[in-house]
Amino acid sequence: MSGGLTLLHLAGNVALLLWGLHMVHTGILRAFGSDLRRILNAGLANRGKALLAGLGVTALLQSSTATGLMAASFLASGVVDLVPALAVILGANIGTTLIVQLLTFDVSVVAPILILVGVIAFKQSGKTRLRDLGRVGIGLGLVLLALHLILATVAPVEQAGVVRDLFALLSGHPLLSILLGALMTWAAYSSVAVVLLAMSLAAAGVVPTDVALALVLGANLGNVIPQFLGAGRSNPARRLALGNLIVRGSGTLLTLPFLAQIGTGLAALEPEPARMAANFHLFFNLALAVLFIGLLGPLAKLCRRLLPSAPVQDPGAPRYLTEAALATPGMALADASRETLRMVDILETMLRDLTEALRHDDRKRAAEIGTLDDRLDRLHKSIKLYLTRIARDDGLDEADARRCSDVLTFAINLEHAGDILDKSLREIAAKKIKYRLSFSAEGADEIEAMQERLMAALGLATSVFMTGDPREARRLLNEKVRIRELEQAATESHLRRLREGRPESLETSALHLDILRDLKRIAAHIASVAYPILDQTGSLRPSRVIDEAEPVPPTPASGTLRLPPVSR
Repeated sequence: MSGGLTLLHLAGNVALLLWGLHMVHTGILRAFGSDLRRILNAGLANRGKALLAGLGVTALLQSSTATGLMAASFLASGVVDLVPALAVILGANIGTTLIVQLLTFDVSVVAPILILVGVIAFKQSGKTRLRDLGRVGIGLGLVLLALHLILATVAPVEQAGVVRDLFALLSGHPLLSILLGALMTWAAYSSVAVVLLAMSLAAAGVVPTDVALALVLGANLGNVIPQFLGAGRSNPARRLALGNLIVRGSGTLLTLPFLAQIGTGLAALEPEPARMAANFHLFFNLALAVLFIGLLGPLAKLCRRLLPSAPVQDPGAPRYLTEAALATPGMALADASRETLRMVDILETMLRDLTEALRHDDRKRAAEIGTLDDRLDRLHKSIKLYLTRIARDDGLDEADARRCSDVLTFAINLEHAGDILDKSLREIAAKKIKYRLSFSAEGADEIEAMQERLMAALGLATSVFMTGDPREARRLLNEKVRIRELEQAATESHLRRLREGRPESLETSALHLDILRDLKRIAAHIASVAYPILDQTGSLRPSRVIDEAEPVPPTPASGTLRLPPVSR
């Protein structure tokens, strides 16, 4: 086999190894994700329990990165202090060594059994957890198969000049080996995969022991990079990643000058090259845990000093609700109205994200709807509590009391509209994207027409909310009727396409009709701001039902629908 072909096979086998690890990770997370988070959270009481919790969770997930991100989320939310979170990371680093220890033994004969059992469980089981465990079995089988293939690929490497020359460059250059190991870990998002690769190369005699040990050091260092990337702008999460970097970086600097002596000691313990690399990975992380478990307090202080807290503006936090304004109800109501307009802005962004998600199958925009709904909920809660404090004032005149009720009602309806977007329409968009479904051209145009009309109605509702103009309120209710008519017309058109047997209409029928229904529901919530204004002018009837003696007003054939006296 030529050198280039050997490298290609090696890359493909490493990719198979990564995919197997990914399947194990996702299977365990789906089967026991909430339980693992609960175990991890319960273990954060002190550093000893936190270390054991991090070790156990990582051993199951086979990903210290996932455990680190869980700890970072607890840290960012204020549930846990930095010291036990750092202890979790020490335990997670040890946890990654356990699967490596297991896979150093020759268990390749188990691979086909695991894959077979996993496929049967995955395909035949109706129970979600058993299905997820089937995914775990398939993943473990693929990992073992990939290791067997890697060994088979690198065994005849002496005949592959390109590969031999490539790895010969690493001999005598431990820093280059560490850098390569770190870069491979960053690219693979898995230190386990890189350590297993280093073991395979050492077992086949492709690299000497010192290079294999340096690659293991690089894998430990490179594992910190995904944690930094996952921390984003959160300073607590970045401190956790920084602490892990200091721990592993210090260990690497202390170990690097003695790699040759360490290799000699490991050979005396167990001379097989693959076992030497696995044992080095284990002893390195155990030594770091023993060394730093008592120094986590000073380490946490150092991380806080290097990354001091910066004021972070929560997008869902109120900006205009001040304590001082409560002394003047009129001013406080104006501030509450300004915050409610922020809810309108968030809802408008959610509607635009829905349009883009449906139009371009954009998963990111669909996911953003959930984040925005969380902001909307927090803002709604703040406004509601603030208005409750205003309403306690017995000195409120009738106009202020009515305005307080109107602001609260509109905020509640905006929150309900956000819930429809998050809990229903976002799920519909996700299903459309997941199953690669497409609406018919006419159906897509009908949905976008309703969305455009809904955006216009939201702008009109904002004007009505701020001005209280009865004419604008009537226009808003005309828009609501128009949207209802669009929904009825779109439904009839869709049913006609179903009768014609249009394939795209058949496969998206349920999604299409649910979208139309939910957009109409949102329009009803938006239009609710008009009712109190028309009620004050006496334009509302107590019931929608028309008396027998009252003639039914004709509906204009075209143009803006002009309502008779409006009912709720």
